[in-house]
Amino acid sequence: MCPAAMSIASGQLTANKKTTIRVLGVDPAVAGATGYGVIEFDGAHATLMRFGALKLPARAAFGARLSEIHRLIAGLVEQFAPDAVAVESVFTALNMRTALKLAEMRGVVLLAAEQAKIPAHSYSPREVKASVAGFGAASKQQIQQMVRSLLNLQEIPEPLDASDALAVALCHAYLNRAKQRMAAATGIGRVTIVAGVAGVASGGGTAAESGASLTKGAARATRVAISRTSIGTASSARRA
Repeated sequence: MCPAAMSIASGQLTANKKTTIRVLGVDPAVAGATGYGVIEFDGAHATLMRFGALKLPARAAFGARLSEIHRLIAGLVEQFAPDAVAVESVFTALNMRTALKLAEMRGVVLLAAEQAKIPAHSYSPREVKASVAGFGAASKQQIQQMVRSLLNLQEIPEPLDASDALAVALCHAYLNRAKQRMAAATGIGRVTIVAGVAGVASGGGTAAESGASLTKGAARATRVAISRTSIGTASSARRA
């Protein structure tokens, strides 16, 4: 009943607290283990704080599974006080019965976040893969390798459920950074960032550029979107 886990000391924070966020990523699973991972992101580098997976006996009642998952997430929230909880959304290709059970598992994760007044965000598997590996159809092994590299780990995080949860946390951290940079550069509050597309809405128009991802392509695509938005704004001003 106890989750397997690994913790790494976070050390002293060198970044400004206002730009440092802590994210709890969760990858719920109906048949296997529910993975979780806590990272800290300073706007440039991500640091691993803890990761693991909760594996319950195969004969455990579904209600007991929900209770244990809620207890796990509530405990992690209390211990690490994350700024956000990121959870993988329901995979649409699942059969109805499995999808409903997975939705209920996500429900207790979202409940634990709401009880602690922490914002929760959902990302599809394709969004997570595109953000971490730059490819929406990346394999789990490729995701593991990217998570190891991005968190500067000596070994690949195991099990797969835990590395998936860390990928979800990284996805939120990087998309949140892209959103903040876009809003700051354009002076526009309403910014939408999804894996693969960075969009800025202003009045009746929308500027969008593909390629916002976790890797260097993310920063490059964001700069292009900001540049083109600025050019469009300047042109409109000259016409006026």
